[in-house]
Amino acid sequence: MRNPRTFLLALLVAAHWAAAAPAWAQEAAPAAEDPVLEKRMMKIAEVLRCLVCQNQTIADSRADLALDLRQQVREQLKAGRSEQQIIDYMVARYGDFVLYNPPVKSTTWLLWFGPFALLGVGLGVLYIKLRNRGRRTDASLTEAERARAESLLAGDERRDEA
Repeated sequence: MRNPRTFLLALLVAAHWAAAAPAWAQEAAPAAEDPVLEKRMMKIAEVLRCLVCQNQTIADSRADLALDLRQQVREQLKAGRSEQQIIDYMVARYGDFVLYNPPVKSTTWLLWFGPFALLGVGLGVLYIKLRNRGRRTDASLTEAERARAESLLAGDERRDEA
């Protein structure tokens, strides 16, 4: 660098960023007290949807609500509840939406089959539009224009005097 002030400024900025970097680091999760319990909790957490993120399980999410739900699962496992009892509790509290793969039943039909229905409707509309496109072109011609077009397509070079 030609200008010593620019160099000094760049050096100060780099020093500031280097000093601030440890503040960005997150605290590591505490080691599990009971690895077997933690493994069971993660198995259940992989089945439950994060209600904040909605595209992640609570096992993958770092949202505060996901952390709270994992803690609830841990507490219920410590209390002796089975995995199915915990899942049933979460469904009773938050509805089928809390399941990452909700069951197919009358209340979730739209969720499961809606995209296919929309695709079918879209393909049907496209088919009708394409089919009607050819009909509309022919219908918009007058009889004289149609006769002239047919004569041109047949190779007749004569011109209409109309």
